[in-house]
Amino acid sequence: MNRGELEQLANRMAHTLAGQGVGAGDRVTLSLPNSIEFLAAVYACWKLGATPQPISAWLPEREFDAIVELAQPRVVIDQKWEVAADAPDTPLADVVSDPWKAMTSGGSTGRPKLILAGGPGTIDPEAHPSLLIVRDGTHMMPGPLYHNGPFVWSTTALLGGNHVVLGGKFDAQRTLELIDRHHPETMYIVPTMMARIWKLPIEVRESYDVSSLKAVWHLAAPCPVWLKEAWIEWLGPDAIYELYAGTEAQSATIITGREWLEHKGSVGKPMAGEMQAFDENGNQLPPGEVGEIYMRAPANTKTYEYVGATARTLPGGWESLGDMGSVDADGYIYLSDRQTDMILVGGANVYPAEIEAALDEHPRVRSSAVVGLPDDDLGSRPHAIVQTDDGGAIDEDDIRAHLVERLVRYKIPRSFEFVAEPLRDDAGKVRRSALRAERV
Repeated sequence: MNRGELEQLANRMAHTLAGQGVGAGDRVTLSLPNSIEFLAAVYACWKLGATPQPISAWLPEREFDAIVELAQPRVVIDQKWEVAADAPDTPLADVVSDPWKAMTSGGSTGRPKLILAGGPGTIDPEAHPSLLIVRDGTHMMPGPLYHNGPFVWSTTALLGGNHVVLGGKFDAQRTLELIDRHHPETMYIVPTMMARIWKLPIEVRESYDVSSLKAVWHLAAPCPVWLKEAWIEWLGPDAIYELYAGTEAQSATIITGREWLEHKGSVGKPMAGEMQAFDENGNQLPPGEVGEIYMRAPANTKTYEYVGATARTLPGGWESLGDMGSVDADGYIYLSDRQTDMILVGGANVYPAEIEAALDEHPRVRSSAVVGLPDDDLGSRPHAIVQTDDGGAIDEDDIRAHLVERLVRYKIPRSFEFVAEPLRDDAGKVRRSALRAERV
């Protein structure tokens, strides 16, 4: 679809929504898969001064109902929603959405929350697009648009005059085919996708031309060191960028591939706002000590508002997203894991992300999730749920030998479970609390 056709579709959607009572200040829930219609619906909301509130198109009914009850949208646009047959494609009067987006979160708590953007939907049309997106270029988006990162990158690209290539449900080889065909300069991706692409047979991976890529952004989940090194070697250090932030956007770090090689494992220094590590008593920790990472927005800056939740705070304007990590003497942030995911094994802190990174290096592992299960002796024990391509088990002696080379003994899972179904969604997110509850 070209830009003129997208504009006409968005206008028809906007007129239809207006006829259903949508106006400035209203929320509209978008329950659509990655599609042109999703992006047109976003623009239709903005044309009316409404706030788009995207969710997964495949939510179970109970979770869907809980979000709609919280969001109180004027209209829900799902795959059954239709544009009115007589809706015109004429332009609408200018109006500004405030806030410009309302993202959904809450998988780790079991209850949904909305994260409203801290400002209105305005841009400077003369400014260069942010996020290293080139004006009038092409952006590759294999991630799900209902997540904050893909939503922001795709709309930023469109507003900068870009073509946006949507890959549908993620497929590693198809992503490479689309890069080869459309020659994007920028791409958004998550570590799960990076691993699946990297594990393609080398002759398959190298049969596609990916030389157009000048900025590959990865975020949303920790990236194992081995995987990041592989991508830097493949595409070059100047093409790899990592960003760490929450949807709340109190602070954000960015690190280039070249900078990362000098600070391996880091997510970079804060480019906006501040980050510091604190202990459980609220004391700021010295460089190198692991604690809970708290963020602070620049003075007099509102970056978000919660609906259905309250922030975890410390005096002085500090807020936490629940991540554990440390800050070195130069201000570089190193993440460990989510505070709520930590497993206490015989008094030792074990972070699932570290074990998962080691598991995912195994050639037969497609993805993994590690949870803590009750143990009479140790209190908790690490249990590994491992997705293989065929769902078949890997010999435990083989996988333990693989882990012994990468982990200290007490971090090696005491038990393994092999499955065929995906453990992470297309944004690389895993709900460890739900996986643990099912097994306990």
